[in-house]
This record gives sequence, C-alpha cells and structure tokens, in this order.
Amino acid sequence: MTVTSFHRTLEQELCALSRGASLECLVCGEFVFHEGEDVICPECGSSWPGLLRRAGAALDCESQAG
Repeated sequence: MTVTSFHRTLEQELCALSRGASLECLVCGEFVFHEGEDVICPECGSSWPGLLRRAGAALDCESQAG
C-alpha cells in the first residue's frame, strides 16, 4: 500500500467553500457562517464578502477529483 499525496489549490478551496461543500475557514480551520452572499469566520474574523455571488463567474468550479 502506498501513500498518495492529496492537496488542493486555493481556487479549489474557495470553490468548495462557496458551494457549501466545505465549512472550514481557510485561515484558522474553524467553522464558517454563510450570511447572504458573504462567508464569515466568527473565530478569527476572516471574511470573504460576496464570495457566493462571485463564485460562478470568477472561480472554475468544474474541477473534478481524480
């Protein structure tokens, strides 16, 4: 059995966060809240204003694992 490395790019992480597939803050790893079109981390205060609105236009969310 071999170990396969697994990593995701920032773009893939943002895409997962915008789709709701990930609820993990990119900065501290705690749970985030989706408030309207914004994503906010109550733990560290990070926020991504308008991420949900811009997700389709700015991010390539067609990436597939494999």
